[in-house]
Amino acid sequence: KMIFLISEIPLENSDLKSELLDNKAGGFVCFEGWVRDFNENKEVLMLEYEAYSAMAKSEAEKIFLEAKEKFKLLDVKCIHRVGKLKVGEIAIWLGVTSIHRGPAFEACEYIIDNIKTRLPIWKKEYYKDGDSGWVNCDECAKHIEKTKV
Repeated sequence: KMIFLISEIPLENSDLKSELLDNKAGGFVCFEGWVRDFNENKEVLMLEYEAYSAMAKSEAEKIFLEAKEKFKLLDVKCIHRVGKLKVGEIAIWLGVTSIHRGPAFEACEYIIDNIKTRLPIWKKEYYKDGDSGWVNCDECAKHIEKTKV
């Protein structure tokens, strides 16, 4: 199973991993990206995400296939929010399973970094000072370059 969804509905983490339960899996790793209240020296009030859904789904499936082959994954599930999100809400949830924990950790990192840099999903931050702006994931790109070595 490889599932990528875009959701306008707030995510509750209590049941997100249920589709990934598998007796073959010895490792399950998940990542939750939360809306934080501070970025680049500015207080953040909320975020807004927009996505080109069809292309995002297609590219996510490519990333999942790469990870499945590279890390011998059993399953992957990812849900990315769109719309306006409040501080503290889950913006992205990613779960992976594998036979062993090590590949699950590595795959989770690989997938989230590639999702943040390759998918057509845009993030706008709204600041306490009344300003707002579209931002990108420079840290993800730096991390990908660093881990290629």
